[in-house]
Amino acid sequence: MWTIYQKEINSFLNSLIAYVVIGVFLTGIGLLTWVFESNVLDYGYASLETLFALGPYVFMFLIPAITMKSFAEEKKGGTIELLFTQPFSDWQVILGKYLASFTLVFFAIVPTLVYYYSVYQLGNPIGNLDTPGIMGSYVGLALLGGVFAALGIFASSITSNQIISFILAVFLSYLIYGGLESIAAINIWGEFSLLIQKTGILYHYNSLSKGLLDSRDIVYFLSVITIVLLLTNLILNSRKW
Repeated sequence: MWTIYQKEINSFLNSLIAYVVIGVFLTGIGLLTWVFESNVLDYGYASLETLFALGPYVFMFLIPAITMKSFAEEKKGGTIELLFTQPFSDWQVILGKYLASFTLVFFAIVPTLVYYYSVYQLGNPIGNLDTPGIMGSYVGLALLGGVFAALGIFASSITSNQIISFILAVFLSYLIYGGLESIAAINIWGEFSLLIQKTGILYHYNSLSKGLLDSRDIVYFLSVITIVLLLTNLILNSRKW
């Protein structure tokens, strides 16, 4: 697994994907947080609400751009069979590619801690901000990135076309993040509305942003990642049938 992981990381670094993704994420989030309308300075109080409210939508497009070539490129180049004839299990290949993608996402998030320090210093008095809520939001954003990365790997395993993989991953990410929340809001579900809402990410993401690291929310994210990777394994195993 670690051989695949190192190969993927080197691939990202050699193709400049890592630098572009991290640079675009930090630039986009930086502008939204500090420059554009509804920025931190306009709020009049110390908060990183903009970062955690808009970060998922930025990730919704950037993470599929990272993962779209994971298996699609292998299929198009005809190297996927060669890959699976190596002394690696299917799970080692999947996890190696997934962890490499998630590592890139994680390193895109880490520099935003500078924003936390800046807002901390801007508070009146200094440090007058909801630190537990911000830390919970960071955990939620990292777990959200993990889900989006898993969905991207899954989308890439379905097709050999990177563009289709990208579009499918964006659609699935939006559906599970905010789509289910919108579906639950339709006034036809009755008592099932809350159940549908809880199957979406936004419900659990908002819960973590309150600073309460409820094990149920963390288990939800890990369960979604596991299920999506299981589906990826099922798709890849179908090549043997």
